[in-house]
Amino acid sequence: MRKLLALAVVAGGVFLVIKRNKDAKAEADLWREATAPTERPLNGASPNGSAPAKAGSDSASKN
Repeated sequence: MRKLLALAVVAGGVFLVIKRNKDAKAEADLWREATAPTERPLNGASPNGSAPAKAGSDSASKN
């Protein structure tokens, strides 16, 4: 009976280590994907998601 309990404890420990490593890898992959630079901005938006301000003679004359 003691051997089965020890085996269950060891198996649980191994399971927790494997799960922790898998979760850490998933978190690192998500972070890498979220912070990866893009090839080019989409539809004129800057990489941080805001639209660049267009300063020109047209916008200054309309104010």
